[in-house]
Amino acid sequence: MLSPKLHALFCLCSCLTLVHPFDWQDLNPIAHFEPSARISKIQALIAAAMSGQTKIPKGSGPYSVGCTDLMSKYTIKSTFLRLYYPSLPEGHSDTVWIPNKEYFYGLSKFLGTHRLMGNILSLLFGSVKTPARWNSPLRTGEKYPLIVFSHGLGAFRTIYSAIGNDLASHGFIVATVEHRDGSASATYYFNDQSAAEIGNKSWVYLKILRQGEEQAPLRSTQVRQRAKECSEALNVILSAIPVKNVLDLDFDMQQLKDSVDRDKIAIIGHSFGGATVIQALNDDRRFRCGIALDAWMLPVDEKVYSRFSQPLFFINSEGFQYPANIIKMKKCFVPGKERKMITIRGSVHQNFADFTFTTGKITGHLFTLKGQIDSNVALDLINRASLAFLQKHLGLQKDFDKWDNLIEGEDDHLIPGTSIDVSNQHGTLQNSTGTNNVD
Repeated sequence: MLSPKLHALFCLCSCLTLVHPFDWQDLNPIAHFEPSARISKIQALIAAAMSGQTKIPKGSGPYSVGCTDLMSKYTIKSTFLRLYYPSLPEGHSDTVWIPNKEYFYGLSKFLGTHRLMGNILSLLFGSVKTPARWNSPLRTGEKYPLIVFSHGLGAFRTIYSAIGNDLASHGFIVATVEHRDGSASATYYFNDQSAAEIGNKSWVYLKILRQGEEQAPLRSTQVRQRAKECSEALNVILSAIPVKNVLDLDFDMQQLKDSVDRDKIAIIGHSFGGATVIQALNDDRRFRCGIALDAWMLPVDEKVYSRFSQPLFFINSEGFQYPANIIKMKKCFVPGKERKMITIRGSVHQNFADFTFTTGKITGHLFTLKGQIDSNVALDLINRASLAFLQKHLGLQKDFDKWDNLIEGEDDHLIPGTSIDVSNQHGTLQNSTGTNNVD
């Protein structure tokens, strides 16, 4: 789920018009093909507003990272995902982070701003790249564990690249699903082969609640569809006959056939994606374990909380969580089932997504895209704790167990369990290793 405070950031960007007025055509990339002094000045003002902007970090592991997109069919029911994977180190340029301006229009809709703001966002972020080699060949000769990743509400497949890059650099294939349930700020499909050949995309934007519509029934329906989409993504990747990619990209899907370790599959998700993790663990036993990043628990039926048996790890921010949400997480902590929880001190909800890296210090802190903790430190904690948990429950022969202490919250930047006091609301939360009873 993207922070509503992004709204304020983008309104700040619109204040550039007070410094140098422009009309609507000035922001329309189709209206003017020749560079103008006015556009140059606007871009200079934007650059000044984003001063201190940092880059999306490279993966910290020993593998080079490649990236590609996969769409399995010509309908809205197709699987659409972005893959991060260990790649050959040479050649190929970095990957465009947000590849279509329509995603920026979707973000502006999610934030409740005018479509004009999508053009401003495109100017701000349209040239940003993530450090993964686009369509680089897979590094073959090894079987890699697979992670399916589920994005948050108002997000889409590309904006968790810092996590995807890092996990791939440590020897994982990461499939970030773009959900088709109306929870992505934008997504697209092709009606048929001819539409795909000419690039005629059919765009679907975020489904907005109608006035008076209750949120819970919609989100409950969506989370079940999301879990099915994660399972379908798994089917596509594991298919004995590699699927034809309707995007017709220069990446051979045949490479995946013998490169995925079918016995080592996990699911990770952020916010609404964290809820999707829980639903998917319940629905699909092929997911050996799950990691819920700052999970939003509302969408999941409470009957599901204690029903699945696979290990689950909650990694929370300090800024987002609240008692009612923690209490729902607590209901997952049942005897005989592995459950863990840690909280990152000084972190916010957006520390899990790429916007924490692509905005400058001032705007990042002002609009809660960055926490009090350094964004790179937070990312390291998220990924190292995740790697240690994955090693333990996927049976990996790596050295990730050197970070086992992080699973228990043993670090100056971590809190074991939660910082939220729920002692007056059904007891105290504890980590469970399958033997501890939690009230």
